[in-house]
Amino acid sequence: MKKLFLVLLIFPILIVSGCHKENKVELPANKDSNFIMSDTYGNYNVQEKKLYQFFEKKMVTNKGIYTNYLNITSKNQGTAVGHDMLSESSGFWLEYLVYEHKYKEFREFYKVTKKTFDQGSQFSYLYNPQNNKKSNVNATLDDLRIIRSLQMYYEATGNSKYRYEAAKRFTMLKSNVIKKGRLTDFYDVKAKRASSDSSLAYYDFLTLKYFESDSKQDKKYYQNQVKMVQRGYLGDAFPLYASSYSWQSGAYSDKDLNTSEALETILHLSEVGKCKKVTLNWLARQVKEHKLYNSYSIDGAAIDKNQSSGSYALAAMIFAKNKDEKMYHYTMNVMWRSQVEDKSSPIYGALGIKRQKQAYSFNNLLGLVSSKY
Repeated sequence: MKKLFLVLLIFPILIVSGCHKENKVELPANKDSNFIMSDTYGNYNVQEKKLYQFFEKKMVTNKGIYTNYLNITSKNQGTAVGHDMLSESSGFWLEYLVYEHKYKEFREFYKVTKKTFDQGSQFSYLYNPQNNKKSNVNATLDDLRIIRSLQMYYEATGNSKYRYEAAKRFTMLKSNVIKKGRLTDFYDVKAKRASSDSSLAYYDFLTLKYFESDSKQDKKYYQNQVKMVQRGYLGDAFPLYASSYSWQSGAYSDKDLNTSEALETILHLSEVGKCKKVTLNWLARQVKEHKLYNSYSIDGAAIDKNQSSGSYALAAMIFAKNKDEKMYHYTMNVMWRSQVEDKSSPIYGALGIKRQKQAYSFNNLLGLVSSKY
């Protein structure tokens, strides 16, 4: 399961971002984005079909996607549990619908996403269906993922309405959380303030590059973004990256790494050809030894030795992006071992824990998306 790093949203330092104003929407040059892959290795039709049937029937609702099949609760209001809903899940699902050419379903679910999460200039990261409330803050990566899915839909269908929608959403998001190229984690629409922290996992370089590639200044900002993440490299002994950077202190975090977040950073670097060979070697070793643990210290010591199918899905995607077909298939086979095969189970077909009847949207959506790589 992904440990949501927005749990700490109650405490972060905020910086004033100013009043929101209308910004002119400029469409990026009409060029291919490389969001949709032309060469793929995935061929898991049997497993994918069972997973899709579970997810579409048991997790997707007319308001969004459950965080967990099991409707557990938590006293921590910053944590998504049970039947809470995340814009993160919507973004992954929209991407998958494009991959599957389910265009009608895409249009319908994007309407659902807007109705549930839209805050005008951004999407709330969390919606609680019990009290019909959404969080005042977004999560920049989740917005970028939804924006990417809109551009993917346009490129797959030629429907220019969605090209404009993607550009408009990026323009509005940029006005909140990407000032002079400096990306921040979230913007609070009530306080009208942005965070001062910058999670390295939030740098979706392929999306940023596409929407920041038309002006000389934006190209410079993009190059600075890549360098900022690269400077967070922890070293060849433990070849991952720091979890975040503080614009206020000018320092990288020394906090433990959540593996799924760390792997999202690697995936984003891989998408633009910036993944280090030593990182791929480390990842292959952890996968082969079945020791891709949930969290590590910045020195590489395992902190939480539980493991997540979502982490293996991300690892498979990284190998695919780096054209390592053998490791992609090996890692996918490890991931599929967590698929529930008992037809009498309410989570049959899911990537989950059968005895606990728990299946998280993050793991299952990554399982679906990774099968298209």
